[in-house]
Amino acid sequence: MAATTATAGAIPADPPMDRRKLIAFFAMVVGMFMSILDIQIVSASLSEIQAGLSAGSDEVAWVQTSYLIAEVIMIPLSGTLARILSTRVLFTVCAAGFTLSSALCATATNIEQMIIYRALQGFIGGGMIPSVFAAAFTIFPPSKRSVVSPIIGLIATLAPTIGPTVGGYLSNAFSWHWLFLVNIVPGIIVTVLAWTFINFDKPQHELMKRFDWLGLASMAVFLGSLEYVLEEGNSKDWFSDEHIVAGAVAMTVGAVIFFWRAFRVDFPVVDLKAFTNRNFAFGSLFSFIMGVGLYGLTYIYPLYLARIRGYDALMIGETMFVSGLAMFFTAPVAGFLSNKLDPRVMMAIGFFGFALGTYMVTGLTADWDFYELLVPQILRGCSLMLCMVPINNVALGTLPPQRIQNASGLYNLTRNLGGAVGLAIINTMLTQRADEHYARLSEHVNYGNPAALDWLSNVEANYNAYGIDGTTAALSKLSGIVTQQATVMSFIDVFMALTVLFASLILLVMLISKPRAAAPAGGGH
Repeated sequence: MAATTATAGAIPADPPMDRRKLIAFFAMVVGMFMSILDIQIVSASLSEIQAGLSAGSDEVAWVQTSYLIAEVIMIPLSGTLARILSTRVLFTVCAAGFTLSSALCATATNIEQMIIYRALQGFIGGGMIPSVFAAAFTIFPPSKRSVVSPIIGLIATLAPTIGPTVGGYLSNAFSWHWLFLVNIVPGIIVTVLAWTFINFDKPQHELMKRFDWLGLASMAVFLGSLEYVLEEGNSKDWFSDEHIVAGAVAMTVGAVIFFWRAFRVDFPVVDLKAFTNRNFAFGSLFSFIMGVGLYGLTYIYPLYLARIRGYDALMIGETMFVSGLAMFFTAPVAGFLSNKLDPRVMMAIGFFGFALGTYMVTGLTADWDFYELLVPQILRGCSLMLCMVPINNVALGTLPPQRIQNASGLYNLTRNLGGAVGLAIINTMLTQRADEHYARLSEHVNYGNPAALDWLSNVEANYNAYGIDGTTAALSKLSGIVTQQATVMSFIDVFMALTVLFASLILLVMLISKPRAAAPAGGGH
């Protein structure tokens, strides 16, 4: 007890942070920011890329899918690579490779080149994300967590949120090439700083001899097929498409081999033993569901604004920017509260705010605009930060340093997979519910409905007066109105489902035991 008191008393007298480590850490944070931002920047401007490369709409979707598939394979692998090569070599190679592949993307002259370069960019960029989480929890003492954790939480959540704004602005003001060229200068700076200042660990080249190549191949097949099935499933009507069936079979075979190797080999490509830590397992579950909320809402708001309101990329970005501002201003508050509040209470407040924000949007109509979406977006931004900081601390804060590199890759993977699963479910719900609502609404708009007949005859007369075929025009307009209402109702269904999901998380928080004190962040334990 005396020792504990002494340690507690020593916290204010922590040695000042090593400046080299701080510079290294901030360089890594910028690298991670670029890697995460790149997904959303491009998603906001796919139509411009499609026009620029004369690609079909099904082909241009692969600009995103190839990036996500490659990234999801690299994220869990990065822990093993960091141990073999050292964080310094891995991060520098990733930063340099990401910069180079960004330049290649800007020079692409056809869609095939673009897809290959994007896969390369996603794979190399994916290595930067977990390295930052691992570094934060190994090089900083626990007393600095309240500063470091909000920075990481802010970057991991802010990048996807402001992506549409930045992407819309760049493609409107310049051209789609700048979506990639914008990475080059910061990429070079990050590469130089990473090589010069990162010095957290030593490489363990001897591990290369024990590297599990079969495990790597099965993981690539498992995660790559999973991402493909989730990304493409809805547009191809799931298992009625032979490619989706083949993907599902490959995913199952890959998963069986991967998990068999993970538990049988003495040096597996991904160490799943971190899940035996209860806090890490719960933290990863929460991270998965936060991925659903983070990527799901970053997708569905722009979709509503484009489909129903007819906004372009820049207008969508300007409407969505509120969430980013809310996160930015909440980050220091979240850091302060993480020292004062039980993390379970913080998470519960965050989940409640998230549920409240999505519940407010269940009153959606086709006329909703910036001001109606303002409060829900502020709630979403603030709640995301209040959730992310304690979730990061709960998941990674109690692991011993030698387990963190692997665990960090797994933890980040759960957020990405949450996003992929969330988008697949949201897209499927939107399609199916819109069809159902359309069928229900159509039943009421028939020749037995006097209000519908009055409306049709008025519109018909208007068009006839201008010498246009009034009957066809009126029916087409009515069909458009019914389709729009059905689409809005399907959006409401999705927001209600997200409300229920986040409200149920509040109950799940009650089941976590209070996190133990953090494992020592530096060396010994």
